[in-house]
Amino acid sequence: MAETATKTFTAYKLTKTGGKDYSPVEKSLERPHPHQVVIKIKAASLNFRDLLVCRGHYGKVPLPLVPLSDGSGEVVEIGDRVTKFKVGDRVMATFMPAWLSGAPTADIGKSALGGFTDGVLQEYCTFAESALVRVPDYLSYEEAATLPCAAVTVWNAMFEGYKLKPGQTVLTLGTGGVSIFALQLARAAGATVISTSSSDQKIARLKEMGATHTINYKTTPNWDEKVLELTGGEGVDLVVEVGGAGTIDRSVKAAKVGGHVALIGVLSQPETPFNVINVLMKSVTVQGVFVGSRAMFEATTRALTAHQIKPVIDKVFPAKEIVQALEHMESGSHFGKIVLKF
Repeated sequence: MAETATKTFTAYKLTKTGGKDYSPVEKSLERPHPHQVVIKIKAASLNFRDLLVCRGHYGKVPLPLVPLSDGSGEVVEIGDRVTKFKVGDRVMATFMPAWLSGAPTADIGKSALGGFTDGVLQEYCTFAESALVRVPDYLSYEEAATLPCAAVTVWNAMFEGYKLKPGQTVLTLGTGGVSIFALQLARAAGATVISTSSSDQKIARLKEMGATHTINYKTTPNWDEKVLELTGGEGVDLVVEVGGAGTIDRSVKAAKVGGHVALIGVLSQPETPFNVINVLMKSVTVQGVFVGSRAMFEATTRALTAHQIKPVIDKVFPAKEIVQALEHMESGSHFGKIVLKF
């Protein structure tokens, strides 16, 4: 009997923004179309974007909305024209199912899971086979669930939008999922990494993971000056910028002349207006990075597998504890990724 036969399952939906209003609802599992794949979701992970969605700071999202973009699971049924996957395969969905390769478009952006279309915080999901990527054999479902947004974004920032080379220097900010993947992939590529954090305990962990230099930005608020000192006054080749308006001014100051700032996150608010003169005078490239395509995702998994890089998971919550998981992210105490498990 097919997995979908007369089956209902639980999905969690955001019912209104401005708080953390999530409700479990029952849905019916439908048979897949010829090119579709039904996945039993095993794990999902949080991104800061998910906080923006629930706060109502992510534009106008369709409500009620199944949240979260990042998930992994087992194939339980396939359409009769599916050729890439079979029942029992372990897979992950791409952040934007419509972005297969090449450059992004406005229409591709509208396919982003957990923002403009229903996401993966549900027991079953159905996707076109083109939207799926295999889970590397050495990773668990929980580890795989951390990859679709954070790891792919870092790959895009470092190796697509910028061509990171061995011996170059990378600056990472904080210890969230993107920053930890940036440290891991930069070290695998032979780069020198300078990492910041507000916690000496987290700084110790960053050093253990291979950060060449670390800066506590609470005790060294002018961390851009410290970066210049550590690089002999030259600055870094690449900044993986996750703070947004609150940190980009210092990130540009910390970049070398002709350097590159990959603008990824919007975690902090500005203390002072952003001074664009530094961008001009230093010929710094500032590039927005909004995740990546399926082709980039597949390249990411190949690189992770080649180096056997394990995602860093801070804590795993039951799926029904979505509010508690978001509150843990909101606290800023996490190191790496926060995962929800079905």
